[in-house]
Amino acid sequence: MFAIIVWISEAMDYTASAIVISALIIFMVGFAPDMNHPDTILGTAKALKMTLSGFSNSALALVAAAMFIAAAMTITGLDKRIALFTMSKIGASSRSIIIGAIVVTIVLSLVVPSATARTACVVPIMMGVIAAFKVDKHSRLAASMMIVIAQATSIWNVGIQTSSAQNLLSIGFINKTFGAGHSVSWLDWLLAGAPWSLTMSVILYFLARKLLPPETEAVEGGSEAIKKALAELGPTTGKEKRLIGISLLLLLFWSTGGKLHSIDTTSVTLAGLAIMLLPGIGVMSWKEVEKRVQWGTLLMFGIGISLGSTLLDTQAASWMANYVVMKGFGLDGLPSLAIFAILAAFLIIIHLGFASATALTAALLPILISLLSSLPPELGVNPVGMTILLAFSVSFGFILPINAPQNMVCMGTEALLQS
Repeated sequence: MFAIIVWISEAMDYTASAIVISALIIFMVGFAPDMNHPDTILGTAKALKMTLSGFSNSALALVAAAMFIAAAMTITGLDKRIALFTMSKIGASSRSIIIGAIVVTIVLSLVVPSATARTACVVPIMMGVIAAFKVDKHSRLAASMMIVIAQATSIWNVGIQTSSAQNLLSIGFINKTFGAGHSVSWLDWLLAGAPWSLTMSVILYFLARKLLPPETEAVEGGSEAIKKALAELGPTTGKEKRLIGISLLLLLFWSTGGKLHSIDTTSVTLAGLAIMLLPGIGVMSWKEVEKRVQWGTLLMFGIGISLGSTLLDTQAASWMANYVVMKGFGLDGLPSLAIFAILAAFLIIIHLGFASATALTAALLPILISLLSSLPPELGVNPVGMTILLAFSVSFGFILPINAPQNMVCMGTEALLQS
């Protein structure tokens, strides 16, 4: 409860709150009775192991590797080249620009495993395009582009497993609760989420055109401006070519995991990262990486995993699921579809107060997993499948600017002030 209050109120920095939460876990759990031996106290040494368990979780390793890969894209400039190349092939009318913003976001979602990094790459390019087109940054076209970038990023956080940290955290909780036999592969997630993301991308385009119609359809000099920006990058460097090759191999291994081979997503990603850091054939040095990785985010992520695991291990999640969520929401006797609708609506509404989808996942998903696991068999609920759908709901940071970092990045351009 402390974590939820602190993360909703943002009374403390996320990294600082993670340290406080870790101390609370150590002493509150450490001085509680041992579940296996109720007559004895668990002890702070065992509680410390629980507190640090998140840092040995494969989900943390995958998130760290994803941050490093996102850094590699920035260091080499490949993310910018991909965005400009995609825009150059789509066209420069106002209609094409909106489509291009969506397509660029989708493409980068495949190779840049960080929503914030993707947005931070695309927004300056699009603002440069607006300036080159001599379009006012407070125009409806500029506002439409920023909204599309922010919303498309959230939409494709649902469609691609490796596109956001909360997805990886959800997979970690699924593996811990249901075992490796119920692991969700990269391709399984894509098949479940991508159809929804594609549909919403089409709807997003038409909504943007309807609600924020551009001042003009034709944008003079648009194609030339994009081609000029692409030419200024110069020829593709050796590092960029190697990063393209590594990224394509990662996509190949991610998409065929559990089908053509048994190598898990985390191991594949760490292998790709190792190649990126090798002298001679790599694409970046450690000094370049450490300047661009948000180490506080990794600390919070590790403690978040520990918090969720502790809720599951101590059965606190089961207690909260049965006595707080189940009875508080009146879920007893409801059909499975109604239970899902209520839980999904709860996550979407409470997300209004969370600036971090990762924090939301760490605090609440273990409780909902425990609830789903305790539902009677006659309801026919697949707890793994419904957990994935609820994990999709966590990415619905569409409403307020504070609901997702990508929203704040787009708001920072001031293109939305008059819209």
